[in-house]
Amino acid sequence: MNFLPEKIDNYVETHSQPEPDLLQELYRETWQKVLAPRMLSGHLQGRVLSMLSKLIRPKNILEIGTYTGYSALCLAEGMQKQGALHTIDHNEELHDFQRKYFDKSGLGSQIIQHTGNALDIIPTLSIDFDLVFIDADKVNYPNYIELLLPKLHTGAVILSDNVLWSGKVVEPVAKDDKDTKALLTYNTLLNEHPKLETVLLPIRDGLTISRVL
Repeated sequence: MNFLPEKIDNYVETHSQPEPDLLQELYRETWQKVLAPRMLSGHLQGRVLSMLSKLIRPKNILEIGTYTGYSALCLAEGMQKQGALHTIDHNEELHDFQRKYFDKSGLGSQIIQHTGNALDIIPTLSIDFDLVFIDADKVNYPNYIELLLPKLHTGAVILSDNVLWSGKVVEPVAKDDKDTKALLTYNTLLNEHPKLETVLLPIRDGLTISRVL
């Protein structure tokens, strides 16, 4: 599925920095071997994540939703030399796939994998984060914010993916559609939260940037 008209999508990618070779390799192998490859951040969003991380220069990064590791590697491009990226995913079957590419990047020792439920893992991390990327388990997006805010200092940034949910956020919502209902609640929460300054960008499936006040 294209989120923009194909010609515009191609033009945007052509006039953005190319993917590093390692990410191209990861992208190809994901499409060859892993279910639901559409979950990858991909070229354009990956370069956006990389650029934002380079502008923020985070020491500690938290990612919720690793999948095959593409977005983690993009975020790690802007990490400080002594920094660390903690990434959480519930699918233990992808652990070795992720680790292969993390180690190939040369940043393997700074990327820490956590397997399990993010709601259980986040409270165990006694770290203040400069940058957070939320990209898993849409129903719990609002719950993540409440857990994360005590770990975020003024100026820290939260990036939230899939906040347009293939356009479902502006359509009538089915009674049993828990994901869309949660995202509607979440988008309002980010926009109205007294501790956050937020802008929602129509990049790919929607990317929100929230700054902690």
